[in-house]
Amino acid sequence: MKTTNTKQGRARPEPSRGAKLRYWFDATMARGTSALVAWLAVVTLALIIVFTVIVQVTGMEPGSPNAKGGFFGQMLATLFHALDPGTVAGDSGSWRFIATMLVLTVAGLFIVSALIGVIATGIDDKLAELRRGRSLVIERDHTVILGWSDSVFAIVRELSIANESRKRPAIVILAEQDKVDMEEQIREKLDDLRGTRVVCRTGSALDLGDLALSNHSLARSIIVLSPGGDEPDSEVIKTLLALTHDGDGPHIVAEIQDPQNLEAARLVGGDRTVIVDKRETIARLIVQTSRQSGAAAVYTELFDFDGDEIYFHSDASLSGSTFGEAVAAYESASVIGLVSPDGYVELNPAMDTVVGGSELVVVAEDDSVLASAARSTAAVDESRINTAPVEPEAPSKVLMLGWNERAATVVRELDEYAQEGSTLEILTELGTPDVPTLANLSVTVTRGRTSDRATLDRFDVRQYDQIIVLCYSDELPVQRADARTLVTLLHLREMVGDRAKGERPSVVSEMLDDRNRALAQVAHVDDVIVSDEILSLILSQLSENERLEAVFQDLLDADGAEIYLRPARDYVLEGEPVTYATVVASAARRGETALGYRVSSEADDADASFGVYVNPAKSARFGVLPADRVVVLAED
Repeated sequence: MKTTNTKQGRARPEPSRGAKLRYWFDATMARGTSALVAWLAVVTLALIIVFTVIVQVTGMEPGSPNAKGGFFGQMLATLFHALDPGTVAGDSGSWRFIATMLVLTVAGLFIVSALIGVIATGIDDKLAELRRGRSLVIERDHTVILGWSDSVFAIVRELSIANESRKRPAIVILAEQDKVDMEEQIREKLDDLRGTRVVCRTGSALDLGDLALSNHSLARSIIVLSPGGDEPDSEVIKTLLALTHDGDGPHIVAEIQDPQNLEAARLVGGDRTVIVDKRETIARLIVQTSRQSGAAAVYTELFDFDGDEIYFHSDASLSGSTFGEAVAAYESASVIGLVSPDGYVELNPAMDTVVGGSELVVVAEDDSVLASAARSTAAVDESRINTAPVEPEAPSKVLMLGWNERAATVVRELDEYAQEGSTLEILTELGTPDVPTLANLSVTVTRGRTSDRATLDRFDVRQYDQIIVLCYSDELPVQRADARTLVTLLHLREMVGDRAKGERPSVVSEMLDDRNRALAQVAHVDDVIVSDEILSLILSQLSENERLEAVFQDLLDADGAEIYLRPARDYVLEGEPVTYATVVASAARRGETALGYRVSSEADDADASFGVYVNPAKSARFGVLPADRVVVLAED
């Protein structure tokens, strides 16, 4: 072995030629299946040439040497012996020739077996690579979902409904989960995707190389899900950095867990990104639904793609009309607000506001029907409109059972709506209640087991106007937390009385797993808020139309127009059925925008959306019973 001198003066042995050849051979073998096949081809060619030369030189082949085309004909015959073991059985001639061909056939068996093994291994490796989801997605105008959680299934379901009118729609999911596992879960939980293709890829959204697999630059929209863990928002913000580092691209919808991280997320996301505050949104929904039974069904109808949704519509024929006239204009569409030419969204503006060049915010079954929407000809029965003044809201008594990270926001939102002199009693076993400074509510905190009947008996639950049951999501796993909530609800069912007779307070429950919603309904709960489910609906809507952010913000903000379910008898007199147009006219005179109504006799019927009818036809007629409600948009 040769030696060379290093810079330090020490001798270093020079690799031998054999070592260099071995290194070169190892390097070529490391190239994969193609290199292995190439080496087998070289060995096969060498084997054929060697045996062809032996046969030609020795003249052991029976017959004339040129009987099969000379040297190249003998190479072909030798190739047949190497590849097909059955060829030797048909040989004739001397034993020396037959023995030579037998040796060639045995050597060929080794080569063919090795070739089959190499090819099989290469195919397996390729299939494994495909199953790992590492190939580039070749799609355009698709929706990209980054991350994986239980929200994925609701988002995919909603997007599949929204995509029914699209040609070859696709949803691409990029997450760190196994591709095959993701696909199996989607097939198991979503049996009908209405023609939408779901493509899964394994990778991290924080890695630019992995992110490129989703082909996000050509997507219609991107949804960034909040991951689990101790610092989920930091990963969302890093993902936004990865998505926006190159400037232009599709609009992004992302969810943030902690409101303190909102500004950082908005700074990173820029104008392309809509940030959804998960904690604030769920807290506001809990409060608003706790104040009126059936509100959750209304929000679900507006937020999902199945049924009626919110659209933006321009109608030049209404430019000279007031908002009050526009509200009554369409037979099967409900005008709920205006968008000024500079983009400002206002729900339930003053009825004398002139539409002018503003767009209409409309609730309709589909945006395709708005262009040819029929005008309403339904009669308004003036004699049935109730003109009596409405009594002001009295101070309320609220009971909150349980505590979690959303509870402080819930308390703060309750205070926004409460009248001065209202009270809130909190009973919790777990968590550390941190009650914020309040203006209208006086708060009492008691420690005790919320799932224990004896503890609940210490509270006269019938005296409360609202009961809110929160999950112990901070302290317990999902199923255990929901189980505690269900036990509490079953006790409340027995204690609070019959809903139909109006003897019971409004009971709203928070659930973590949507599968437990049906179990909660057994306890005759007024409304059930499933955190991930309702957030999934909002994210899906915003991914299709980012302009809805301002509408949703106004709907859920205590300072804007909110959804209320108010007694129908406050709008129309009890008696014979009246047209919905009469209800719309009555609400407009009170400065409110009617959205629909709720039939009390169907309040427990899930198939009838718990009696809630959003955007009914103006000519539809319904009877007015004492417990029926009208769904309206109003300031307070």
